[in-house]
Amino acid sequence: MLREFVESKHCAFYEEAKDWQEALYMACQPLIDDGTIEKEYADDVVRCVKEYGPYIILLPGVAMPHSSEGGQLVHKTTISFMKLQKPVSFDDNDPDKYADLFFTLASCNAQEHLEDMQKLAGLLENEELLEELHQVKGEEDLLQLADKYSL
Repeated sequence: MLREFVESKHCAFYEEAKDWQEALYMACQPLIDDGTIEKEYADDVVRCVKEYGPYIILLPGVAMPHSSEGGQLVHKTTISFMKLQKPVSFDDNDPDKYADLFFTLASCNAQEHLEDMQKLAGLLENEELLEELHQVKGEEDLLQLADKYSL
């Protein structure tokens, strides 16, 4: 999966974002750039987080931007990866609601959405890998982890 992020150009690395909304747009950008999703998909993700709260935070430091409401704006099922050097907070009253790792899901249907969530959950279960992902700075770091963990 990590190698796939690099090979498909579905990864991005930034120093920081001004807020969580900007971070979500940045996380969606690789998928917008190659036509996997429409820009409005990112709008949907931001709107849903505003409406439902930071449901995209899987665990402290890790976000999974997605919208089950924006399916018509998705042209291909995939996941992208973004790393911020400086995490963004999604809720100033909850110190666990922050992220520096973003795994953006784009799915054409509910079944593919669940399958991608399961693949991602498998990746995130590896605590050592997760710690190392928080340290990556670029594509070469991802490729080294892909080799190390056979991903």
